[in-house]
Formats: sequence, C-alpha cells, structure tokens
Amino acid sequence: MSSVSRHFVLAAGGTGGHLTPAFALAQELVQRGHHVALITDERGAAIPGKPDFLPAHVLPAGRFGRNPLGWFKAIMAVLEGRRMARRLYESFDPAAVIGFGGYPALPALLAARAEGVPSVIHEQNAVLGRVNRLLARGVSAIATAYERVDRLKPAFSGKVHAVGNPVRAEVLALRDAPFPPFTEDGLLRVLVTGGSQGARVLSQVVPDGLSMLQPALRSRLQVTQQCRAEDLEAVRERYASHGIPAELGTYFEDMQARLADAHLFIGRAGASTIAELTAVGRPAILVPLPIATDDHQAANAREMVKAGGARSIRQERFTAKELAKQIQAMAQHPETLATAAHAAWNCGRPNAASDLADLVESFGGTPIQDVIRVGGDAKETADRVSVPRGAPA
Repeated sequence: MSSVSRHFVLAAGGTGGHLTPAFALAQELVQRGHHVALITDERGAAIPGKPDFLPAHVLPAGRFGRNPLGWFKAIMAVLEGRRMARRLYESFDPAAVIGFGGYPALPALLAARAEGVPSVIHEQNAVLGRVNRLLARGVSAIATAYERVDRLKPAFSGKVHAVGNPVRAEVLALRDAPFPPFTEDGLLRVLVTGGSQGARVLSQVVPDGLSMLQPALRSRLQVTQQCRAEDLEAVRERYASHGIPAELGTYFEDMQARLADAHLFIGRAGASTIAELTAVGRPAILVPLPIATDDHQAANAREMVKAGGARSIRQERFTAKELAKQIQAMAQHPETLATAAHAAWNCGRPNAASDLADLVESFGGTPIQDVIRVGGDAKETADRVSVPRGAPA
C-alpha cells in the first residue's frame, strides 16, 4: 500500500467495456489509500455495479460520427467538457488522469494536458480505439490489455505497458478454483451470452447447433443462455422442440456463478468477456461482432485462439452445422476440454488491476510534495516514486 494519499481521476465512456476496468482500478486505488473520482456520461453515472464510494461527474462529450455536419456541435461539446474538467481539477487536484476510452474520456484527458496533469490511457481491446488514438501522442503512458495492439504507432512503443484488462473482483476470485469436473457421462454445462444487449444470431443458431450434436453429447447438455427480451419466447420454444434443458434470461445477476459452473462458453469476443474467460480459465467458441469498430473483436480473440483456449467463427460462417462441428471437436473427450480450459487460463492476467495501479501511482507528486503531505525522509520518498518507461521525468 502506498504511504502517500493522492487524488486520481478516471474517465470512461458509459459502456461496461470501458467502465468495468475503471471500477476495478478504482477499487485497487482506494484500497491503497487514495481518493478517486469518475468522469463519464449519463449512462456511466447510472450503470449497475458502480462502486458507492466513487463520485461520478457527467461532462458533455460530442460524438464524431460519419456526418461532418454534426462535427461542429461535437467540438463545442468537447470544449465545454474540457472547461468543466479543468474546473474540477482545480478543486480535486489530481495526481494523474486515467482514460479508458469512449468519447467522455476525450475532454477529461484534454483538460489534463492543458493543466499539465500527467495522464494515462488504458486500451481494453487488441486494436487501439478512436479516442485513444487521438490522445496517444500527448499522454504520459499507454497501458494495454494485450502484448500486440493494432493501430498503435511504433513511435509510442517507449511508453507502452502491457498490463492486461482488470476484471471484477468476484470473477478474479474464481481463478484458483479448479475447472468443474467433466466426465464421459457427466453434464456438459454451456453458457451462452451476447454482451449487455444479447445477440440475435446466437438465439437463432445456438439451439439448432446444439441439437445437431451426437446423441451421447446432446443428452448431457445443460444450457444457460442470455437473450434479448423480444427473442426469449422463440428461443424457449426452440429448445423445447429439441428436448434440450435450458435456462433463459435477459440478464443474470449471478453471472460469475454461471461462469464458475460452465464447461464451455459461446458468445461474443468483447474485451471484458475475453478478460473474464482467461481470468477464470474457460474454453470458448467466440463469434466476433462483425460491425465492431476496426473489427476489434476478431483481434481480441486472436491470443486466446492461438493458445488453444478458444475457437473463433466469423458470423457469416456461424451456422448450426459449423457450431456443432466445433463443439464436438472440443467436448467429445473430457481431456480435450480441460486442456483448452488450461490454455485459456494461461492467457489470463490476474494482476492487471494491481499492475495498472502501480503504473498510475508512479505519476504525479514530486518527492518534495510527498514529504510535505506525509512527512518523512526525502530520499526514502524519492525512492518510492518512480517514473515509468517513456514518462516525462
């Protein structure tokens, strides 16, 4: 734990993919004795799972779409957000500002640059996102979830730190638990999710794909599937017609418990999904979202697939027949599935929140400031405060 209490600002877009690692970092920093505030949009301020200790500041942030006619309005919103962030920094006095992508992070990081506050960006995906690309040149450090990140310029390599993607503490707690027993005649528990909004293609393909498995495997299925509300009844009828037991819902509050019990995951390849699968060690069949910006979900799946922990199927090839073929190959023998689970586990980065916090702590606060704040020997304090590779000394 750091002996110097500092203030940090986290800035993130209002989706779970941006906010989940931000919340994990906030928990880690607060446990180390720091004070943390969040800058986000209205969705982020109201999202389930936001820690009670974390005050949220909603700032305007323009979205730059394909239509140039809306850019002026977006620029005005960013400038207003930057002005509001600078006013917040005057009172909160952050040691560093950490951005997690999404347009709400843009004014917060621009304000940090204007105020001379050190800044760090964290990229959850295997492709550097639009906002992070805009900010990469001016930040003090770039933290990544993967060793290989596309669209990250080689010129910035000196300030890149591969730390992983922080996950929720309740998911990370499952890492040391063994893979659930899977035997020749035991249940095969399959977990199917499509992200926060579900995925219609999974509702259309997965029930029929599972029905095409060989009888010895099909008879042992136990399915949990997240669906869109409008698809729920149709999916229920499809499973019933195939005689496959399935628990369906639009949202499962105890998702970590479902993940703990699962032998096989089927779903999208979002950053948080991959981070949780590798943290726990669960084999997967991934169907990257085809409209994801820069095809980043396909890139996210790359490392896990290469290691042998997952199989990736492009949506245009994601048919019932192809799904059944891949499941049969992975689950026909218990040792095959267990080996894939271990390969997925080996891709996990369980220290991501701690490593990111170490990076963040190394910014802000000169040795003399630390002595003034907490007292003590100046040399000892200077030894505690290190500047990471690529950061301005």
